[in-house]
Amino acid sequence: MHSIYSALARLGLDQQISVTTTHSLTVLATSFPPSAGSFRRDLLPYITPLINFLNKTDSPFLINAYPFFAYKADPKRVSLNYVLFQPNAGVVDATTGLRYSNMLLAQVDAVVAAIGAVSGAKAVEVQVSETGWPSAGDQDEVGATPENARQYIVNLMKMVAEGKGTPMRPASPLQVFVFALFNENMKPGPASERHYGLFKPDGTPAYDLGVEVPVINSTDKDGGSDDDFSPPSFGSITAGSYLTFSSAKQN
Repeated sequence: MHSIYSALARLGLDQQISVTTTHSLTVLATSFPPSAGSFRRDLLPYITPLINFLNKTDSPFLINAYPFFAYKADPKRVSLNYVLFQPNAGVVDATTGLRYSNMLLAQVDAVVAAIGAVSGAKAVEVQVSETGWPSAGDQDEVGATPENARQYIVNLMKMVAEGKGTPMRPASPLQVFVFALFNENMKPGPASERHYGLFKPDGTPAYDLGVEVPVINSTDKDGGSDDDFSPPSFGSITAGSYLTFSSAKQN
């Protein structure tokens, strides 16, 4: 990572391109309450210098967060509404008094707290590099349904489009990357692993997101070009508001 960053700096691209890497939530030893978030002790020799690097280069810490796994593990104790961004009583962190209306924000803030506990580098931004919900699964994978997947993604898009941050960082809009565009029908493991896509391998929707996608032609009958194309919309939300496929830093 140091070598890549140095190469970018020599080309004058270090302010446009972030150098970072993704992490599973299993890097955390504690994630609840969020304020008690901490990294596993065996990973500290690797995590600490990484965080120092990210802090120095103004690059984000990337986390793959899947509330589905928590619900799947204990559906009797974990509220489905809480993980699907639906109306619910929320969960209050007794230490900070902060209320969490959904699990994803709680997971992100657990990482924020863990970063602060390691180096005090509270300025390191945390982004969600992967999140999603499977539209199908094995018999023991409770909650893996098309309707739950639709609710998760639609409500996630609405939340991100509002430009709000987490309870710990309310002024910093949360950046989120949805996993995945297509179902991976040949991926091994539980059936859910093959059903995270917004689309099936043949290109048809895995479930209805309510997003209208117009047909795009290189040249229409009036001689127009793709320059006239408007992105698909979700109500009053443009696609660019909630879905990003860029590694470039925002100005």
